[in-house]
Amino acid sequence: MLFIAGGLQTWRLRHASRHPRMAAENTLRQILNISKNTVYGKEHHFEEILAAPKNEELFALYNHLVPPNDFEALRPYVERHKNGERNVLFPGRPFMYATTSGTTSQPKWVPMTRKYLKDVYGKMSHVWMWNFIKHRPLALAGHIFPIVGKECEGYAPDGTLYGSVSGVLVRDIPSVVKKHYTAPASVMSIEDYAARNYTLMRLAVQHWDVTLWATANPSTILELQRSVDENLDLLIDDIEKGTLTDRFNISPEIREELKSYMRPRPERAEELRRLRDRSGGHILPKDYWPELQILSTWKCGNTRVYMEKYLDYFNLEQTFYQELGYIATECRFGFSLDDTVESVMFPHMHYYEFVAEDELDSPAKHFLQLDQLEQGKRYCAYVTTFSGLFRYNMNDLIEVGGKYEATPTIHMVSKVNGIVSLTGEKLYEPQFIEAVKEAEKETGIKTGFFVGFADVSQSLYHFYFEFEDQETTQETADAFAKVVDRKLCAINIEYESKRASFRLHEPVAHMLIKNAYARFKAACLAEGMRDGQFKFNQLMQDESRRGKFQVLILGEKISNVVSNVMERRADFVDRMREREQRIQERRQQRLDRRSQKKERRIERRRERHERRQERRRARE
Repeated sequence: MLFIAGGLQTWRLRHASRHPRMAAENTLRQILNISKNTVYGKEHHFEEILAAPKNEELFALYNHLVPPNDFEALRPYVERHKNGERNVLFPGRPFMYATTSGTTSQPKWVPMTRKYLKDVYGKMSHVWMWNFIKHRPLALAGHIFPIVGKECEGYAPDGTLYGSVSGVLVRDIPSVVKKHYTAPASVMSIEDYAARNYTLMRLAVQHWDVTLWATANPSTILELQRSVDENLDLLIDDIEKGTLTDRFNISPEIREELKSYMRPRPERAEELRRLRDRSGGHILPKDYWPELQILSTWKCGNTRVYMEKYLDYFNLEQTFYQELGYIATECRFGFSLDDTVESVMFPHMHYYEFVAEDELDSPAKHFLQLDQLEQGKRYCAYVTTFSGLFRYNMNDLIEVGGKYEATPTIHMVSKVNGIVSLTGEKLYEPQFIEAVKEAEKETGIKTGFFVGFADVSQSLYHFYFEFEDQETTQETADAFAKVVDRKLCAINIEYESKRASFRLHEPVAHMLIKNAYARFKAACLAEGMRDGQFKFNQLMQDESRRGKFQVLILGEKISNVVSNVMERRADFVDRMREREQRIQERRQQRLDRRSQKKERRIERRRERHERRQERRRARE
């Protein structure tokens, strides 16, 4: 049934992808027509836009009358919905809100309509499942292990639920599919992440026939495997007895619900013990799930670092490892249908616009349609959805790949404009600045300058502080960084979640010498950057720039760093001298060869002249 439903939706996708410009026009007209009588629709003249007879005029009017938006521009409209007002961004009221971190300390409450969840999320899911079956016919033959967000975080003032879209979808899936899931959605409500991870693996590892594992964030795989490594004997004991250990803090209500998912499995426990003994006490997914058919996670951007750490966990000759796709809280932008990282777009379900990378800082941006993208180039993505997002800036830098039918595919590269995301936390520069200022108020410690860098290889942030008191100790700097870390947890719900789940480690504090910023800028200008081009973010993921601050660290570290720099400089000078010497030697060799050639030419001419003289004398 899923294969048939997914096949039908895939046919629709292919048809739309063969005519992306026509699909874009139809989609935009549908969205505007639905919302033309709403507050936002009237304020932005949707009726006038819809009167355009041709697609070029439609796109031009939409560009002219509706400004590009970030969430803060839409927040006043969302707040009216939250307080019970209807027909603000779309007809009626939201079915739910998806929550994620925002630019300010207030999280984003992204509205989701019932139509969007049913006609976009739902039908895209059919294509997703169909694609699994196409690549691995047995993908749904065993148990399914999805990792989703918490379905319910709370309720808006008007009583509308807010939480995770994926959690709500898992909660509401048909029973014919739900019976294949290893755990109920309520497991994601366990507050303690160590307890949640253990429970997830306790319920999943008891089955040898897990055939599909889907989780957005690759770092989750590392954390779940770590839970198995640290609790293997306890896990096997629970599986053998059909119990859930009391070592972890899990509410009685959830424990009661989980009883129906557990029963004594002594044969499975014995099998796991044999695997443990044979492997020296360390078992991997390829050992305890030998029939795993599909592994689906993000593979783009920063996630590659985590991915490389667990590739040997799986038998990739059997398991189809697929990019999850370009999916965000705001919308399901697209997802992969093959073994590449490229996401297929759904032009009949979203209206897309793009701005070229070299125009991101331009006051007069040129917005491009989906069919105008060029392979290999990078763009910032904007989206208009059936759920009240109009020309919404995703703040994502994407790169264009090949084509699906006649429609370009894309993949995520990174966040842009002062937004960093190591493992899904989406930390904004204004949040970091606010956290430091709040830490200054709490501690009384003043900074003259500060900057933060994301370190994807270690999954943590480096905080560099130039304190007004240059006698500040490293111990004080470490304590100050802990306060900043705590403030960030209070400001950014995603950051708090990733820190609590150990996917993001404790930040590292560094102290800077006096006038560090001026020295850093001088170093950049000395390398040839023009002063008018110099731009600076206080939160970055840029190892080359972080390296410049490494030589500005205060205290004992600086001597070591400077020493290393000087050694590298001396090595560089020596290499340059050797190179110059080799160049001179090669130059002299070329001169010698030329001289030898010249002498040989002269000798050959002399010989020819003598032969001619001899022949002349012989004739005479």
